[in-house]
Amino acid sequence: MSEESNDGTMSGLLKTIIGTVGTIVTAGGAYLGSQMFGGGSEQPAAQPVQQAAPVINITTNNTQQQKNVVGGGGGGAAAAKPAPAPKPKPKTAKEELEEAPKW
Repeated sequence: MSEESNDGTMSGLLKTIIGTVGTIVTAGGAYLGSQMFGGGSEQPAAQPVQQAAPVINITTNNTQQQKNVVGGGGGGAAAAKPAPAPKPKPKTAKEELEEAPKW
């Protein structure tokens, strides 16, 4: 009755051994790769190339003028200002209730 039954799964010890070997192989590959391709910490870090900042020259004329053109003519005289729009007539309470809602 003390027989162990193997149901096709690996034991805990075997899983631990395989995981440890896999970790060692991965770490060794990373170490060799860094040594072969210059990723070691012995080499000084490459200095970044400093580039000159771009110079942007913006020249603006702050004396902008707008001509009022009435009727397509552009005479030298200033055009007359148009009359303001008339104010709407106030509605009574009855008119407001009869009006449809503006949703």
